[in-house]
Amino acid sequence: MTVAANDSSVWRAFENAELTHSSAHYLMAVMHVRKRQGYARATDVAEYLGVTRGAASKAMQLLKERGWIIEDVHRMLDLSEEGSRLARMVERNFLVIECFLEDILGVPSKAAREDACKMEHLLSPCTMRALLKLVQFLAQDEQHLRQLKEELATFRPQCDPADPCLPCVRYDGCIGAETEAFLETLKE
Repeated sequence: MTVAANDSSVWRAFENAELTHSSAHYLMAVMHVRKRQGYARATDVAEYLGVTRGAASKAMQLLKERGWIIEDVHRMLDLSEEGSRLARMVERNFLVIECFLEDILGVPSKAAREDACKMEHLLSPCTMRALLKLVQFLAQDEQHLRQLKEELATFRPQCDPADPCLPCVRYDGCIGAETEAFLETLKE
């Protein structure tokens, strides 16, 4: 049985995620600022992210409460072991997703970066492992990858009603045709 896209058990789990988009970026900012200058203060993180000092201080407080950020007596910030693990995971996820979207699927660089940023903290470890394996598998044969990208560029996703593809069977209609029709409305 297929779970509906708007099944409340799925989207409520998303809303209750401990690692939010904002938290992920603050953790990575602390990591990058410390790497760049050897120390990080809330003001450095604010500058790095282009946010106010008040917003950075509030975010740092929440991350300290979760045990992801450590602050010493001189107000210097560092990542806890768990905070560091999360920051590195999000950064790796971003790179894998961006690579998949841009280098495998041929999504324009700007859109690939934006979409990777939206998803980097949301995908489960098992999904990321599978996506990384797919990227590595496809990238290991440059000629095959080039051929795949050429075929994807000209492929028009529309199903034969008598023999629909797997996603369309789950959807009970042609997702490809509906998606193409929707995208055409955006061009107008």
